[in-house]
Amino acid sequence: MTRTAYLRSSTVVAGGLTTIGTVFWYTGWYGTATVAPDALLLVPAALIAGADIARRAVAALRRRYLGIELLVTLAAIGAIFLGEYFEAAAVTFLFALGGLLENRAMRRTRDALQNLWESVPKIATLIVGETEREVPIREVKPGDVVLVRPGDRIPVDGRVTHGSSSVDESTITGESLPREKAVKDEVFTATVNQEGTLRITAERVGRDTAVAQIIARVEEAQDSRTRSERVIERFGRYYTPAIILGSLAYYLFTGNLHIALTLLVVACPGALVIAAPVAVISAIGTAARKGVLIRGGAELESVAGVTLLATDKTGTLTTGQLRVHAVTPVTVTPAGERETADQLLRWAAIAEGPSEHPIGRAIRRFGEERLGALPQPDEFEYQPGKGIGATHRGTEIRVVRPESVTSGPPDNTPSTEGMTLVNVYVNEKPSGTIALADTVRPDAADAIQRTREGGVSRILLLTGDNRSVANTVARDTGITEIHAELLPEEKLQFIRDLQNAGHTVAMLGDGINDAPALAAADVGIAMGAAGSDLAVESADLALMSEHLTAIPETIAGARKAVRIIRQNLGIALVTVLLLLSGVLMGEIHMAGGMLIHQLSILVVIANGLRLHKRA
Repeated sequence: MTRTAYLRSSTVVAGGLTTIGTVFWYTGWYGTATVAPDALLLVPAALIAGADIARRAVAALRRRYLGIELLVTLAAIGAIFLGEYFEAAAVTFLFALGGLLENRAMRRTRDALQNLWESVPKIATLIVGETEREVPIREVKPGDVVLVRPGDRIPVDGRVTHGSSSVDESTITGESLPREKAVKDEVFTATVNQEGTLRITAERVGRDTAVAQIIARVEEAQDSRTRSERVIERFGRYYTPAIILGSLAYYLFTGNLHIALTLLVVACPGALVIAAPVAVISAIGTAARKGVLIRGGAELESVAGVTLLATDKTGTLTTGQLRVHAVTPVTVTPAGERETADQLLRWAAIAEGPSEHPIGRAIRRFGEERLGALPQPDEFEYQPGKGIGATHRGTEIRVVRPESVTSGPPDNTPSTEGMTLVNVYVNEKPSGTIALADTVRPDAADAIQRTREGGVSRILLLTGDNRSVANTVARDTGITEIHAELLPEEKLQFIRDLQNAGHTVAMLGDGINDAPALAAADVGIAMGAAGSDLAVESADLALMSEHLTAIPETIAGARKAVRIIRQNLGIALVTVLLLLSGVLMGEIHMAGGMLIHQLSILVVIANGLRLHKRA
C-alpha cells in the first residue's frame, strides 16, 4: 500500500469511528456497558488518525524542529489523559483530513506534469536509409531522422526536412490554434501532427527537449522558496516553541489543562505555512501551460516587482529574419533598355542561390515567392564582409554592400532609413538596389503598450545594431528610449547602472550576447523557443512561444500571485488571533477550534487555486 493510500484509508476509518463515537458521546447512551462505547470508538479513532501525525512530529524532533504535528500530538494525548475522547478524535481526524485535502490540491500541478510526461512518445519511427524502424525513444540521437504520421505525437525537438502539416503545439506554447509547419520549421516533442506526414531531423531528445524544460522548471519551483516563505520558515522556528511554553505557562498559572491544550490546537500555523506555496505553485503551473517557464517562487516575486523593462531588438522585438522591402532598379540597363524590378530581383536571387548568409537567403526566398523556381548560378564566390559574386550563363552578377563598392553606387538609390541596402551589379554595371529589413513581430507594439499599462512605466531598447535601424524598430513598437550600438559588456553595465538607480529591471533577450545582461537583471526573460541555450539558462523566465504578449500577462499573473499570498497571510494570521481570543474567553473548545483552523486552510488553498486556470 502506498503512503497516500494508507493516509486515505486511515483517515476514512478514523472518520467513521469518530462519527459513530460522537453519536454515543452526544446522546450519552451507554446501556449496560461497563465502559462507555464512545471511548471504545473515539480513542481508536484518535490513535488511527494520530499515528502518522505523531510519526511526523518525532521525525521533526530528530531534526531539532518543533512543527505543527507536535502541537496536535501533545493536544490529543492531553485530551485522552483528561478523558476528553471526542476532543482527541476530532482534533486528529480533522488535522488528518485537512492534510489529505491539502495534498490533493497541491498534487493538481504535479498530476498535470505527470500527464505531460505521459504525452511524450515512448516509440519513434526512425528513418535509416530507405527503411523505417520503430525504436524506443531513448535510442534516438541528435541528427537522426524520424517519421511522424498524421495524428501522431512528435517524439523529438527538431526541424522538418520533408513534408508539411499543421501541428497542435498547445502543450508547449499554450497556442489554441495549430501552426503550419514546412521544411526548415522547428517542431517540439509531445506536440501533435494533425495532417501531413513529416520527416524531422532530431536536434534535442529526452531531457534536453522543451517539454522536459517545462517539467524541470515547475518541479524546481515546487522546491524553491519565496521571500515570504523564508520569513515564515524563520518565524516558525520560534513560533512553535513559544506556543508550547505559553500553553505550559497558562496551565501553571491557572491549572486549566483543557484550555492549555486547546491553545496548542488553535495556535497551529497550518494556514500560515501553506499561504505562499499553494499560490506560487498554482501561478507557475498556469504560466507553464501557457508556454512561460518561471524558474521558481523567488523569481515569481521578482517579476511582480518589475519597474523597468529593457529589451534587445533582433530575435526579440523582431523575428530575426530579414525580408526584402524594396527592389529599386536604375533608370536604364547597360544595354540602354529599361530594367524592371522583377528583372533586377531575378539576377540577384539567381546569384544568391547557394548563399547561407541571412541577406542572401532573404533575397533568394523573396525571389522564389515572387517569380517561382529559379536556377542556381554556374559559379559562386562569397566575399566575407563584402558580398557575393556569381556567374550565370556567361553573365557576371555581384550583390554587395554599398560600402564595399569602389565605382560609386547605382543611380536612383532610395532613401530607406533603418534598412539594410545591397547593390546589384550585372557585368560590372550598376543594375539597382535591394532594401531589406528585419520584421517586427506582429504583437510587439501591443505587448509594449500592455506592459506599460500594467505598471512598467519605463521601457528601453538596448541593441548592438546601428541607431537608424534601432530608431525604426522603436518607432514601430512604441518605445521612446533607445540605446544603440552597444557591446555585450556595455549592455551589462547599463543593466547595473539602472539597478543602482533603484529600478527592478527585467531584461528581454535571445542571443548569446544577451546572456550577461540576462543574468545580471533582476528578471531575465529569454525567448526560449528561438533563443540560444545559454540565454535560456541565464534567464529567470523563458517564453516557449513567440508571442511577446506573454510578458505583460506573466507580470500581471505574478502580481496577482503576490496579492493572493498577502491575502492568505492575512487570513491565516487573523484566524489564529481570533481563535486564541475565543479560547481565552471560553467561547471556543478544542474540536471547534481545530474545525475552524482546518476551514481556514481550505480557504487559503481555494484562494491560491484561483491562479490555477486552464490556458
